[in-house]
Amino acid sequence: MSSDDSFNNDDSPNKTLNHLQLPSPIITRRNRTASTSERALQNPIEHGKIKSFCREKGHGFVKPENGGEDLFVHISDIEGEFVPLPGDLVTYRLCPIPPKFEKYQAVHVKIVQLVKEKHLKWNEPPL
Repeated sequence: MSSDDSFNNDDSPNKTLNHLQLPSPIITRRNRTASTSERALQNPIEHGKIKSFCREKGHGFVKPENGGEDLFVHISDIEGEFVPLPGDLVTYRLCPIPPKFEKYQAVHVKIVQLVKEKHLKWNEPPL
């Protein structure tokens, strides 16, 4: 057996494509490095409003209270029991996005004021 065939000797359906997959550009709590997480915890708590959030896609955007670009938020960075809705007031910390650390995303997102619409809990099925 040649060395070229040895890396594909598993039974996975994508075994021939494994070397072609690009890493996801989305930084989640699970794949964030310790140094990036530490950098985020050193940033002050910011305030904003949920602009959009799609539970099925697992992400959305926060509009900062002090203006500026909307911030990406991943489902793994939402803390608390409720699925956010547009208009919910939130607190968050800024986390720099690699590789250049020029842009930021919202992490440690907590809903501090719910809009008056019915909110689903994470353990409830979507409507």
